[in-house]
This record gives sequence, structure tokens and C-alpha cells, in this order.
Amino acid sequence: MAKLLLFNKPFGVLSQFTAADGHPGLADYVNIPEVYPAGRLDRDSEGLLLLTDDGALQAQISSPRFKLEKTYLAQVEGEVTERALEQLASGITLKDGPTLPAKARQVIEPDIWPRVPPIRERKNIPTSWIELTIREGRNRQVRRMSAHVGFPVLRLVRRQIGAWSIEGLKPGEHRQMNVASPKAKPRRSHSAKRKPRPARKRPSP
Repeated sequence: MAKLLLFNKPFGVLSQFTAADGHPGLADYVNIPEVYPAGRLDRDSEGLLLLTDDGALQAQISSPRFKLEKTYLAQVEGEVTERALEQLASGITLKDGPTLPAKARQVIEPDIWPRVPPIRERKNIPTSWIELTIREGRNRQVRRMSAHVGFPVLRLVRRQIGAWSIEGLKPGEHRQMNVASPKAKPRRSHSAKRKPRPARKRPSP
């Protein structure tokens, strides 16, 4: 079995154990040996970060080839339009190439913790929230996609990766579970019927 930690990363915390440039690292929140981040979350983003002690599981979570869905809540500047959502859902072309089609929809302001420090809002410019699900892991991809369609991200929270979510976790909290390792081969049941072996031919007298 593999050890898996679901960590709700606060704003400003690095996705590494060591602190740097005045910003805290994971060691300030996680005191469990031999677990490592499976992927990363930008310093200025919040939400779900997965850690594991299993290399195969770490690769399965973080590698783009497995196309594990990642769902984000993004507070953007301006009233998001249907046209922008359609562009995000269809896939757009960034400097490093076209993105895969995503799931995009506008949502009401989610009931989540306040960010510390709060976002910088501009007078007379409204904000809105979108939920975006992608299957890639490019650098700052959600922020770049949203800016590309004209709605810069003010706050970004990763809510879910695959079947794992931050539900029930406050910022800085983590939950540990054991999951099957992708490299573990299923054990053969003793009750399983074995295929009959072909009968050996007896030598002719």
C-alpha cells in the first residue's frame, strides 16, 4: 500500500519542504517522513496538494500522460462571458502550444476560507468565479488560459485532483490515507479456478 497525504496548501507556501526567500515550505505543516509532493502548486495558489511515499503513484498523479483531471476555482477580474467559457472549453493556443479541451462554467462565490492576505480589488470593476477542469499540468496554465480570454485570475484554489478533494480540510491541514500502489500486482485469489493444463501425451509403446 502507498501512503497518500491530502494537504490544503495555504497562499504563500512553497510546494517543497524547505523554506526559501522568506516563504514557508511544507515542513512547517507536514511532519511525516518520506513523503514527497506529487506535482506542484504555485506559491500564490491555494488548495489541494498531494504527497506520497510511492514513486509510481507520484508519477501517475503528476505525469501529463495519465491525464488526471484537476479542478480549480478561480476568482477573475470582470464578469466572465459565455464566449470566454466556450473558448476555455474548446481549447486555446498559448505560447507553448494548444491546450486540450477543458470543462469551464461560471459558479457563484464558493463558501471557502478568506484568503490571507486578501486579493486586491479595483473599484468599479466586478469579479466573478469560474470552475475549470483541465487534464494537463503546464506551468501556471489556468492563469494563462484565463488571461488569454480576457479575465485575469485574482485568486486560484485547486479543489480536486482525480477522486481526491480538499473537502473538510482547512488551510494548512492534511489528511492521510493508504491507497493501492500502481506498481503493486493484484494477488491471485486462492479460490480462482486455474486453467487446466493440456494433458501430456504418453509415449507410444
